[in-house]
Amino acid sequence: MGLMRSRSGLAVAVSVVLVALSACGGRSTQAGEPDPEAAADRTGPPAAGTWERVRVHGTSLEGNLLGETADPDVSIYLPASYATAPDRRYPVVYVLHGYTGTDLSYFGPGSRGLDKIADRVFGSGSAREMILVMPNCMNRYGGCMYSSSVTAGDWEGYVADDLVGYVDRTYRTIAARESRGLAGHSMGGYGTIRIGMKRPDAFSALYALSSCCLNEGTIRPPAGGVTPLAESIGSPDEAQGDRAVMGTLARAAAWAPNPANPPFFFDLPTKGGEVQPEIAEKWAANSPVAMLDQYVGSLGKYTAIALDIGLQDSLLAGNRVFVERLTRFGVPHTFETYEGDHTSGIAQRLEEKVLPFFSQHLEFAP
Repeated sequence: MGLMRSRSGLAVAVSVVLVALSACGGRSTQAGEPDPEAAADRTGPPAAGTWERVRVHGTSLEGNLLGETADPDVSIYLPASYATAPDRRYPVVYVLHGYTGTDLSYFGPGSRGLDKIADRVFGSGSAREMILVMPNCMNRYGGCMYSSSVTAGDWEGYVADDLVGYVDRTYRTIAARESRGLAGHSMGGYGTIRIGMKRPDAFSALYALSSCCLNEGTIRPPAGGVTPLAESIGSPDEAQGDRAVMGTLARAAAWAPNPANPPFFFDLPTKGGEVQPEIAEKWAANSPVAMLDQYVGSLGKYTAIALDIGLQDSLLAGNRVFVERLTRFGVPHTFETYEGDHTSGIAQRLEEKVLPFFSQHLEFAP
C-alpha cells in the first residue's frame, strides 16, 4: 500500500452547501470491462494506491449534545493512477462502516483491507479505478446510526453535504451525482438505505450489505416485566462494555433525541419496563420499512440498488421484509443471499460484488 499521509491536525472549514450536480459526459461501464490504464501491465503485483486519513469538518455535526467531534477522521483511498495521471478525474464511492467499528476496520493493518482489495480489483481490470471514502462515525455509544439528531449529530447532512463537498473540492473527482455511489455494511447498510432514500441528489447507485435496523416497528416490554438494563444506568459511562445496552442507547440518541433530558439527551422506548408509545413510534418512523412509501420517487431516481445478506444472518428476516416492500412499490433492485452469517465473507463481497457493481453503474470520465 502506498504512503499514508495524516492531516489529522487540520480542521477544514466546510460550508453546508449542495454540490452543483451537472450531468457527466462519461459513460457507464459493464462489470468486468477492463480499465485501459489498469490493464496495461499485469505482469507483476498490482500497483498500490494511496490511503490517507484526514479530518473533515462538518457544520452538520456542530453543537451535537453528546459533545462528539465535528471533525471526524475520514479514510480516503486514491487509486494507483491518481499520482501518475494528473489530468484524470474519478468517481467516488462513499462506504459506511458498521456498529462499534471505525474506518480503521476497513483500511490499514489488521482491517478488512479494503485498500488492498481495491488494489487487486483495479489492478486486474475487473473494475475501473475509483476513489473510496469512509468516515469514522464511532461515538460514545458505538455508532451514530447515520441519522439526523440534535443529540448524536446530523450524519445525513455530514455524509451527503459536508463530506461530499470536501472531497469534491480537495480531490480530482467527477463532481456529479452520476459518479457517486454509497455503500455500507450492517449499521452502514442501514445508513446507505436511509441516506439513499433522502439524497438522490447526491448519489446515483446504492449497495447495502447485511443491513441492520430495517424494521424497527415493534417494541415489546421484556418478559416478566423486568426493567430493561438500559433504563437502570445513571450515566453514559455506565453503559460502556455492554454491547446490547450500548446499541439501545445509540439508537435512542439517533432516533429519539430530547434536549430537555440530561445527561443522556434522549428518551428510551420503555419506562419501568412498559412501552412508551410516543417514543416507540419515533423508532418505528426511523425504520426504512416504514419510510419506504414516502421515498418511492427518490429511490426510482437511482441507476441501481443492490442488497445482499448471508442466509445465517439474524437480520435476514428484516431484509426480506424490506425487499418485499421494494418489490411491492415497484422500486427496481437486486437482492442476493449467500451462505454466511453477519460478518463472514464481507471482504469477499467487497471484492467480487461491490466494487464491480459501482464500476458498472457509475459514470466515468471519457
